[in-house]
Amino acid sequence: QVQVVESGGDSVQAGDSLRLSCAASRSRFAIYGMAWYRQAPGEQRELVASITRSGATNYADDVKGRFTISRGDGGSTLNLRMNSLKPDDTAIYYCAVSPNDDLSGPLTTWGQGTQVSVSS
Repeated sequence: QVQVVESGGDSVQAGDSLRLSCAASRSRFAIYGMAWYRQAPGEQRELVASITRSGATNYADDVKGRFTISRGDGGSTLNLRMNSLKPDDTAIYYCAVSPNDDLSGPLTTWGQGTQVSVSS
């Protein structure tokens, strides 16, 4: 079974930067789509950024220009560089991996999440 582990969450001040990482292991399928989602208290989980196997990226409007998603060599690690953090970025950040570029299907696997807290 695929294991997905996130790291890098922290408590920071507004304007600071953070780098989140995600490592997928023991996958029986080739990983195509990878993404970061986040869920703030009382809110639904939302897509932050995604990247396909070929490197095509997609960002939520409110993180464009501030966040950068990238894949590591081998395609099983995922990073999210977050600059100019705002209090509204406070959430649990989840990594998702999938055999499909659009992260659809029952094999899409999620990590346990890492907490990012931004104070003003």
